[in-house]
Amino acid sequence: MSKFPFDIVGFDLDGTLVDSALDLCPAVNHALVEAGREPVSLDTTRSLIGGGARRMLERALEVTGGPVADGEFEELHAVLLDHYTANIAANTLPYEGCLAALDVLAGHGCQLAVVTNKAEDLARKLIAELDMTLRFASIMGGDTLGRDRAKPAPDMIHETIARCGGGRFAMVGDSTFDVKAARNADVAVAAFSFGYHDVPPQDLGADVLLDHFDELVPALAKL
Repeated sequence: MSKFPFDIVGFDLDGTLVDSALDLCPAVNHALVEAGREPVSLDTTRSLIGGGARRMLERALEVTGGPVADGEFEELHAVLLDHYTANIAANTLPYEGCLAALDVLAGHGCQLAVVTNKAEDLARKLIAELDMTLRFASIMGGDTLGRDRAKPAPDMIHETIARCGGGRFAMVGDSTFDVKAARNADVAVAAFSFGYHDVPPQDLGADVLLDHFDELVPALAKL
C-alpha cells in the first residue's frame, strides 16, 4: 500500500469537527438581550461564526442595530463568554463520520491537530468535554500566538507543523479563514460544504469541496 500523502492533518473546530451552533446561539443571544437587542435565529448564528467570539459578537451587533461603544462591547463579550463557557458542550457534537475519519487518518500514521480561531482555553475545554483530546498532537487557538497571527495568517499552520515535528500538512475547514490560511502557508486544503460559511461553499477556493466526512480520507489521498 502506498504511503498516505500527508503526515499532519489540521482541522478547524467550529463548523468542521463539531456542530457547535446550538451552544453558540444561546450565548450570543444572552449577550444581545443584555444589550437590549432582539435575539437572532440559529440559522443567522451559523452565518455569524468564524474568526472567534469577538468577531461573532461584532457581526451579531451589526445585524441587530449596529456597533456599541468599546466599553459596552467588552462587557457584552464577557457576558457571552461566561454563558458559553458554562454551557460549552450542552448540545455540541462531532459531525457524523468525524470520529471514524479521524481514526482512519491516525491508522495511516497521520498526526492530527486542531487549528482554530476559537480561544485556546475554550477549544481545549470543548474538546475535553467531548472526550477528543487524546486524538490530537497539537491544539492551537486564535490567541495562542496572538490575534494578529490567527487565521488567515499562516503562522498557526507553520507552528503546528513545527510542533508535530515537520512533514507534509493538509488543512481541513469550512471558511475563508481556513482556506486563506492554507494558501498563505502554501499547504493543501479541503473544505466541507456543511459548517459555517462566510461565502458560498463553492467560492471558498479549496482544493476539494466535500459533503461528508466519509469523503475526507479518499479525497486527501488523491491530493
